[in-house]
Amino acid sequence: MNIELQGIGMTSQRTRARLIVRLSEMGIISEDVLSVIMNTPRHIFVDEALASRAYENTALPIGYNQTISQPYIVARMVEVLLAGGHLKNVLEIGTGCGYQTAILAQLADHIYSIERIDALLKKARQKLRLLKCKNVRVKYGDGNKGWSQYAPFDGIIVSAAPVGVPETLLNQLAINGRLVIPVGMVGQQQLLLITRTEDGFDEERLDMVSFVPMLEGIVG
Repeated sequence: MNIELQGIGMTSQRTRARLIVRLSEMGIISEDVLSVIMNTPRHIFVDEALASRAYENTALPIGYNQTISQPYIVARMVEVLLAGGHLKNVLEIGTGCGYQTAILAQLADHIYSIERIDALLKKARQKLRLLKCKNVRVKYGDGNKGWSQYAPFDGIIVSAAPVGVPETLLNQLAINGRLVIPVGMVGQQQLLLITRTEDGFDEERLDMVSFVPMLEGIVG
């Protein structure tokens, strides 16, 4: 592994290991999720000036009024998604800097990720190439519309909060598929797990969370 990916000082393996201990203490139990977070260089997804904070359990700005999610939230959402069993096709709404995409790419067969901010998507593509994530397709588009070409999905994970669950995403979920999504107005958001059944949808409320609002349209 090259030195950029391996990290030194505050981006070293020792620093990452402290984060994994913290995530375990907070209730993350999936060994697969913890291992992937341990081995994924979060520092390359943030500006160099913030690299020393990359393995703190905190959200960090990535520009364009967006953030890279807190590691605990990424771990929690991915763990919930994986709890339904092996994932073949996963749809990610909100590629952002590509960090969560890289985590998912190591845990599912195929990742389809949509980002509405073109400049962010271009940066994310570079990072995903650097990490050789060959099972990822990314698209510049409006996440509210999903990606019908590759539906139905075993899992859908959403990194921004709509006021209500988009019906389009529910329709693109496979039977027994799982949708993990924050929903609600700023300051009142809840993380939901929605499972599609033969008869409809089961909903479980997981945590209170704080995400950027999910907006419509695209940004050039």
